[in-house]
Amino acid sequence: MSKKPEFKDLFFSRTKDFLDLYLARQEQRSPDTVKAYRISLSSFYAYVTEEKQIRVMNFCFSDCTYEFVLSYSQYLQEVKGLANSTVNQRLAALKSYLKYVSDGDITLMQIYMGVSKVPLLKIPKLHRPIIEKEDLGAFLDMPADSVFGNRDRVILVLLFDSAIRVSELTGIVLGDVNLDTSSSSIVIHGKGRKMRSITLNPRCAEHLKEYIRCYHNEDAPPETPLFYTVIHGKMNHMSQRNVERIVKKYGDITRENHPTMPDNVYPHMLRRSRATGLYRDGVPLEMVSVILGHSNTEVTKTYAIPSVDQMRDALAKGQPEDEQMERLWEGKDSEIRQMFGLT
Repeated sequence: MSKKPEFKDLFFSRTKDFLDLYLARQEQRSPDTVKAYRISLSSFYAYVTEEKQIRVMNFCFSDCTYEFVLSYSQYLQEVKGLANSTVNQRLAALKSYLKYVSDGDITLMQIYMGVSKVPLLKIPKLHRPIIEKEDLGAFLDMPADSVFGNRDRVILVLLFDSAIRVSELTGIVLGDVNLDTSSSSIVIHGKGRKMRSITLNPRCAEHLKEYIRCYHNEDAPPETPLFYTVIHGKMNHMSQRNVERIVKKYGDITRENHPTMPDNVYPHMLRRSRATGLYRDGVPLEMVSVILGHSNTEVTKTYAIPSVDQMRDALAKGQPEDEQMERLWEGKDSEIRQMFGLT
């Protein structure tokens, strides 16, 4: 009879610590991030126990080889039919877990190094649409002058002007809002429990003051949700899905008279549109990164979409190196056609 492996040698023996202690408490990752890692590791668990028919109490770290994980990747693609981005997410979670356990046990470093060489799949770069200036004004002014219309207008204006995430919008409470000074601001609780303060422009501040006057009592406690719904007499934070519905509604209405309005307008498109507008107006990328709450400017670069005029000026100056120029034009076929009058 083969010797039964010790618990510490079992592959899934440290997943609970990784998810609930390391990611949630030490790294202070958001609940959504922890959930995504949990789903990815559960996917690998199902592959081991259901597809490969290996008892979980027999599957050890030593069984998780380069070849085993490579076959897992192929299974996700060919059998499960997952998108390349989803497969990469599953593999990245697996590699992160193995890095965690190898940092605590040097004998597992070779396992981690082997799995880390499993290649990620190529993902084509997508040109993500933004709302251009000629459509933006109509979109923000679309809500009617009514109780619900004024609420919806505040949501649209705040999402755009502050470039906050929809999860950050729905998490705002009255205690986060400061409208009593000449420099109005809101404290935002961002990803990874990071807090930042955003300054509101006068127009947005006025909209917000009127909204609070209509929707909140003067003596409302600080923990009261800024945007809320009432279900069975109980006030709750407005759901992200409800915000998505509101944004899509006015995007569809705007498109009736503005055919260049992107299809399927959603909250993050407002964030991207604002960031791109700031970049095109000459705001340094580092400052745009701070406004968006990014800890890495590399992430912000995905929002730095140059305008046709910017690309034309760069070409006229002839200053960028060849490699920089290639990056500038990459994925911009429609803009190139427009610049040369081919559309």
